[in-house]
Amino acid sequence: MTKATAAVFFVRDTSIVKLARFFPNATPLSIPVRLTRTTTQGKPSIESTVIEFGTAREVLFASSLPLEFADVLRLQNSDGTLDTEVCVVAVQYNGSRTAVAARFKKASTNWIMN
Repeated sequence: MTKATAAVFFVRDTSIVKLARFFPNATPLSIPVRLTRTTTQGKPSIESTVIEFGTAREVLFASSLPLEFADVLRLQNSDGTLDTEVCVVAVQYNGSRTAVAARFKKASTNWIMN
């Protein structure tokens, strides 16, 4: 008699995963980016984060910056193939990190296709 083993994979139910449920075409990703937000005082806030989900029009990521609906942000990856502005369309506050969905302000080339 042989023993059978089964692997069980758990997907963490993070705030990003919960937010991604509102974007049915969202694809899991892992793209490190630099996020820049210019404040009303003109001083930019910069943070490194990871795009965890994306659609042809949106990106979803976590941020510790004080972001709100309609904020305009700049996203850049390290090789320059992604350098674009996005507008925040949804936020889910969860402690020190906020789950954010942002839509491209212009059609973005070199991006995932749904």
